[in-house]
Amino acid sequence: MLRVSLAAVLLVAAWRPHVRGHSRGELALAAAFGVTLAAMNLSFYESLARIPLGVAVTCEFVGPLGVAVIGSRRRLDLVWCLLAAGGIPLLAAPGGSGLNAAGVALALFAGMWWAIYILLSVRVGRVFPGIEGLALAMVVAGVLTLPAGIAQGGSDLLDPVVLAAGLAVAVLSSVIPYSLELEALRRLPANVFGVLMSLEPAAAAIAGLIVLGQVLGANEWAGMALVIVASAGATRTAPRRAPAPRD
Repeated sequence: MLRVSLAAVLLVAAWRPHVRGHSRGELALAAAFGVTLAAMNLSFYESLARIPLGVAVTCEFVGPLGVAVIGSRRRLDLVWCLLAAGGIPLLAAPGGSGLNAAGVALALFAGMWWAIYILLSVRVGRVFPGIEGLALAMVVAGVLTLPAGIAQGGSDLLDPVVLAAGLAVAVLSSVIPYSLELEALRRLPANVFGVLMSLEPAAAAIAGLIVLGQVLGANEWAGMALVIVASAGATRTAPRRAPAPRD
């Protein structure tokens, strides 16, 4: 709740989005985008309460991978999808047989919303200038996550340390990446973007090695290699496309 709500405040302050001047259909699109952001974040965090981070990210990746497979129009596109699909399971933490079933289901549910998020990002980027559409959507998401956040956090949400941590997560995990993804989807086909998202669990594994000192096994290095090759191949062979015009 802090992540989404504080991100909404920052985006609105920076972009000052206007409701007037947009049709009901456009505002409904922004609202649908907000519902997607709320559902994606809530289900993912609920999965993290039950299963390890690496496994949750791996399960959630079925969303972007699904977009990549469905949007592929050439055999070469499917090659990159298969490489990424082969690399992601290798990055998953061992001992999957003891995983919490509800946690896995929630991560897969978050993956479904991630796929919808990618598709809606394309449309929002075409309809709204700059980051205005994302700002409006984040306000909707912030309102929707308030009940769960207040119910679980209570008075602890007023702790300055908690607020500071929430602000940092809002900037680093919502404001910056969501804004960059919106701009990327104005320039990249959705299926290529889906393959590139496979870099996320690979980046998490590298961060664990450098920051946390977590030793990577041979399977994890192999998984990262497949993901990197798939992402590089999808980018180099993607059809050139100019930024999408705004309606």
